[in-house]
Amino acid sequence: MTDETSEEDDTGQPSLADQRDVGTVYQPAEDSDLLARTAREAAKADDCALDLGTGSGYVAEALADVGADVVASDLNPGACRQAADRGLAVVRGDLLDPFVDDAFDLVTFNPPYLPTAPNEEWDDWMEHALSGGEDGRRLVDPFLNEVERVLALGGRIYLLISSLTGIGDVQRYADDRDLAGRIVAQEKHPYERLVVIRFERK
Repeated sequence: MTDETSEEDDTGQPSLADQRDVGTVYQPAEDSDLLARTAREAAKADDCALDLGTGSGYVAEALADVGADVVASDLNPGACRQAADRGLAVVRGDLLDPFVDDAFDLVTFNPPYLPTAPNEEWDDWMEHALSGGEDGRRLVDPFLNEVERVLALGGRIYLLISSLTGIGDVQRYADDRDLAGRIVAQEKHPYERLVVIRFERK
């Protein structure tokens, strides 16, 4: 998971990511592939779709390949550049803030979901792409709080999370917000189970 570009901070020194010898944009991995395969099968050619936290644009490109009209979005400017290099329409923004109500038939999200203690956090783009805070739900909960707003009638959500995040906790949180969810894909890995949950309005 590396990015070929190198960045400097305001002092002209190498960025923290370069000092750690890691990239600044999350590259496709097992979680990306599971979400991309699931979303590709679920997407319709006339869907207006949003891939939130797009990273390199891998999942968004999978949606575009089946004819969906896709917007890729990320807060990381490096991610936005990589997604744009794939020929995708890109919006830089914080979660769902840039988007109007009732805009999307399909929303996909592979959030940062790894539980991370505060004293283990690094303040760089790669950490933001991986760390879900202490409970793994730093962005999952805010996403579930607001995603219904941007869904068109009959819209669907495909959210990838890990067993490390607490799958039941996420489903209960969504249920309390009138989002009905069911697991539609899953894979076991040595230290976690990855699942894709499909949500829609009750």
